[in-house]
Amino acid sequence: MSEQEGAPSEDRRKYEFQKVIEDLKEYTGSGTQLVTIYIPPDKQISDVVAHVTQEHSEASNIKSKQTRTNVQDALKSIKDRLRYYDTFPPDNGLVVFSGAVDSGGGRTDMVTEVLESPPQPIESFRYHCDAAFLTEPLEEMLGDKGLYGLIVLDRREANVGWLKGKRIEAVKSASSLVPGKQRKGGQSAQRFARLRLEAIDNFYQEVAEMANDLFVAKRHELDGILVGGPSPTKDEFLDGDYLHHELQDSVLGKFDVSYTDESGLKELVDRAQDALAEADLMDDKADMEEFFQELNGGDLATYGFEPTRRNLIMGSVETLLISEDLRKDVVTYECPNDHEERELVAQRSDTPEHECSECGEPAEAAQRDDAIDHLMEIADQRGTDTHFISTDFEKGEQLLTAFGGIAGLLRYGTGV
Repeated sequence: MSEQEGAPSEDRRKYEFQKVIEDLKEYTGSGTQLVTIYIPPDKQISDVVAHVTQEHSEASNIKSKQTRTNVQDALKSIKDRLRYYDTFPPDNGLVVFSGAVDSGGGRTDMVTEVLESPPQPIESFRYHCDAAFLTEPLEEMLGDKGLYGLIVLDRREANVGWLKGKRIEAVKSASSLVPGKQRKGGQSAQRFARLRLEAIDNFYQEVAEMANDLFVAKRHELDGILVGGPSPTKDEFLDGDYLHHELQDSVLGKFDVSYTDESGLKELVDRAQDALAEADLMDDKADMEEFFQELNGGDLATYGFEPTRRNLIMGSVETLLISEDLRKDVVTYECPNDHEERELVAQRSDTPEHECSECGEPAEAAQRDDAIDHLMEIADQRGTDTHFISTDFEKGEQLLTAFGGIAGLLRYGTGV
């Protein structure tokens, strides 16, 4: 599904966040003078301004004049930026980074970055002052993948919840009326066994109803369902087809867990790590399988920067495949005879000299862009989906090492 015209794709937004984080991690300050503030979406901006004002006042007690000045300048810059916002931050919150960063030769530069609406909601307010910006919470958000349904049950109780990225949310629970194995006096063994089986069946139906209520509405967004419990119980529950048929087809696996309360949900996720890792890579693997099939026996694949770019401009690329580990810039050169050529170079490297391949004249660097941004901008304009491919499996690694980290699945063959 392509994005609405003019709106950046989710993959592009995440990549832009990733770039900013990588830049922020490169910065260092002398002493604890780099300020980071995480602002949740329900935190009033006026409360944040009051907190920053208080920190500015307390910073006057810092002994080092340079550190004191730098911290107060950073806090003033943050207050100036916060004036642009109304009562509350944007959706998912706001992260502000500000401070005097080392620029070499004993000099510093004041840097202020504001990140709006991160990939996951910011859960709590956090003020941090150190020699480096605090980026770990954002990195964890970007690493969070997937939406999974969780079910843990035995014959006494059950819990149902979500795994959203790395966050486990317990949502619903139930306790059973299943009697123990010892029957009361006066009951025949057959009658007791029948009543017990009926109680088990009723409890399984209650657990399935909880799961169906929670998961069915999200079934098209679900990446899978994990079921945990002691061996007989989870097997009976799944084999009895109690779940909605579409949910039943989404079960990734069943796992032995010792607990079926909320802590059992965490134990289930821990036990299912291999299955979750495999599920995270399923879409990437499917993309690369299709790419290699077309490469070896079809004509609906392209790779390399320039061929992929040309196909993007023609509108022939259905899916743009980019390695997660690609970090390149593209330099556009123009020669005196109006020829235009492009060359990929490592990020943070000097721009190399270039000779026009058509006329041999020296070419001037007219523009330098992030290679991924360059391609994704064209992809967004042409209604092309962009998929970032992990290097955590063989063919994903090959995309980076053998094909330059850039490829495309085509809508129609072009011969390019």
